[in-house]
Amino acid sequence: MMEIALEIAATLLVAITMALSLAHALELPGKMRLDREQYLAVQPIYYPGFTIGGAAEPLGTVAVAALLATIPVGTSRFWLIAGSLAALLVVQLIFWTMTQPVNRYWLQAQPLTGSARNFFDTGAAAEAPGDWRSMRDRWERSHVLRAVAAMSAFVLLVVAVAL
Repeated sequence: MMEIALEIAATLLVAITMALSLAHALELPGKMRLDREQYLAVQPIYYPGFTIGGAAEPLGTVAVAALLATIPVGTSRFWLIAGSLAALLVVQLIFWTMTQPVNRYWLQAQPLTGSARNFFDTGAAAEAPGDWRSMRDRWERSHVLRAVAAMSAFVLLVVAVAL
């Protein structure tokens, strides 16, 4: 019964991780049409909701790791869940190396409080480029890559749970 609860929790958390990154990726065509002023006006709207939902990423990674610990090594379920965990780690790697530095850049003039300020103070800030488009492109590209990795994690986990 405990393993089933862990499977459900892990699947739900990974689904949220996938949904949030996929939502960003699906916005890409529309956001690429925005000029600098429009893009910079739109960008801060994400942070309250996506920051709350973003808690699913580390929680999902922990839940998948915990689920993996319950599966016999070498079984097909083990390797599928291990693949899901690896994909979730890639999601985190992309976030901390590509997305978060740009988040810090976008939010440097925003008045943040409490946990939002603490979270967005983590990691190194990206250096200001001569052209805002390079920051936009980096942020948007990071979310496409995160969506691919998160979808991979979700599919592998669902297949493993279904076995």
